[in-house]
Amino acid sequence: MQFIDPHIHMISRTTDDYQRMAYAQCYAISEPAFWAGFDRGTASGFHDYFRSLTDTEPKRAAQFHIKHYCWLCINAKEAENVSLARDVIALIPEFLKKPNVLGVGEIGLNKNTPNEAIVFQEHLDLAAKTNELILIHTPHLEDKYKGTRMIIDMLQNDKRITPQRVCVDHVEEHTVKLALDGGFWCGMTLYPTTKCTPARAVDILERYGTDRIMVNSAGDWGKSDPLAVPELIQEMKRRGHSAEVIKKVVFDNPLEFWRQSNNWKE
Repeated sequence: MQFIDPHIHMISRTTDDYQRMAYAQCYAISEPAFWAGFDRGTASGFHDYFRSLTDTEPKRAAQFHIKHYCWLCINAKEAENVSLARDVIALIPEFLKKPNVLGVGEIGLNKNTPNEAIVFQEHLDLAAKTNELILIHTPHLEDKYKGTRMIIDMLQNDKRITPQRVCVDHVEEHTVKLALDGGFWCGMTLYPTTKCTPARAVDILERYGTDRIMVNSAGDWGKSDPLAVPELIQEMKRRGHSAEVIKKVVFDNPLEFWRQSNNWKE
């Protein structure tokens, strides 16, 4: 079955991973801007990174007939430096018209600090002014519920933000209802230790349904699997879910969300 991985960091993956994903019938991916494994010290470093996301990675993916899309931001792990963050945010409009850019992301919180909240809201301001889709990063482990609540409060306090144009990612059992009840899209990440297993993700789908929800691998520098979405497909098949229901989760839903992007061409 063809699938889409709407959140994977291919800059951290080898070309062999593209090949394996192609063999598994990956149709398209989107790559949110994120941490590089270290804190970058200058806006020029981010400028080069944005060039990689909008030029180099699409070409690398195309070798394996995978469509590559991306999101732009300074991520929450580096948002504590507000001055640097503002310099990076000022660079983003230059890239928003690139054909593979879906919007602003993955923005959010890491440790739920005041500086992270400031930078998050300044990203929101940019997205609102440019009418961009928004992809949200929610914190890990013990910080997740508080951070998700803070994020949703900030989203709802900005009346310019349309919930249907926002995806709250990394939801788990205790945060998925917050996002769905707010009218947002949701992403479930199939990632060892700090996120969901395929079995847990299917449990959530069986409890909350398949509307406005998608799954991803968030494959990055850490221990992670770019074939996590096919693992979920197998788990759904094992439990007797129909091909139509599985396709909605792993293909139709991310595509429906992406189609709202300013740059989208069918």
